[in-house]
Amino acid sequence: MTTEKKVARRKLTLLELAGQLGNVSKACRIVGYSRQQFYEIRRNFQTYGADGLLDRIAGPRNPHPNRVGEDVEKAILDHCLAHPCHGALRVAGELALAGIQVSSSGVRGVWSRHGLLGKHDRLMRLEKASADRVVQLNEEQVAALERFSPEFRERHIEAHYSGDLVAVDTFFVGHLKAIGKVYLQTAIDCCSRFAWGRLYTNKMPLTAVHLLNTDVVPFFEEYGVPIKTVLSDNGREFCGRPDRHPYELYLQLEGIEQRKTKVRRPQSNGIVERFHRTLLDEHFRIEGRRTWFETVEQMQEALDAYLVTYNTARPHQGRGMNGRTPGRAFVDRIPANNNPKEDNQQNIDQTEAA
Repeated sequence: MTTEKKVARRKLTLLELAGQLGNVSKACRIVGYSRQQFYEIRRNFQTYGADGLLDRIAGPRNPHPNRVGEDVEKAILDHCLAHPCHGALRVAGELALAGIQVSSSGVRGVWSRHGLLGKHDRLMRLEKASADRVVQLNEEQVAALERFSPEFRERHIEAHYSGDLVAVDTFFVGHLKAIGKVYLQTAIDCCSRFAWGRLYTNKMPLTAVHLLNTDVVPFFEEYGVPIKTVLSDNGREFCGRPDRHPYELYLQLEGIEQRKTKVRRPQSNGIVERFHRTLLDEHFRIEGRRTWFETVEQMQEALDAYLVTYNTARPHQGRGMNGRTPGRAFVDRIPANNNPKEDNQQNIDQTEAA
């Protein structure tokens, strides 16, 4: 029972008790009212009935005379929806520029009636209004959502056939005595996980081009499979002016598309990162302790031997691999309109059997 109803019942008890006792003063002392209040309560009951027992708040029953008009109130609410973080003074100034005169206190009055006094309340109203509305996002907003969304970061990159997507990256291997820094240029077919790698003493665009031109593109040409797209990160060896950068010029010459994000930059993926970790655990950290390398060429020979095992003898349990080797998966996922050469397929079969 609400407080108003409790007060109304107490007044009704006062009237009934005064009728039973026949003494207004005694009834008022028992219930706790004065004689003046008793006569006022009885008059309201006789005039309005049970509704007369309810307390009536003083003041106008209709909207306050100084309340802003409906058109001004709508303008305030619309501005609040478009700019929920603006304060009352800022809103009043913005509306004044649009020809709508309202004070900051008038803005706060509108917010108070609609439960929007707090910035959080206005932001929640914007979220609720946008929930069922189709919003056209610009490229900057899409890029920000993709960057901070955990669902976007956990998505898998889909490659439907061999050559559909080749990921490339640069990996710092370490220092070689009397040589300096050693970098690994890596390329991996995202569909079959077939990998290529070459070691260099720098990470210039020419080294990235050299790997593609020497190892990757000729391998695909042997199978008659074109490379559709290359995916890379934002490294300077992969990005630059399309009319001057050697890497981008080479991709244009070969007719290969470069995967780029909405902010006009390529984007890397976890397939290459996982391959680099495998190289560290299964090759570099072991061979670095077992063999004393004096030249980059010696390191390259050891890496080539490992890549043969990785591509043709090592089973993979990754997504879509089902225990196949990358060489077998590469052949199995060649498009139907591209028939691999029988000699190359026999070489892979013989290596897997060995």
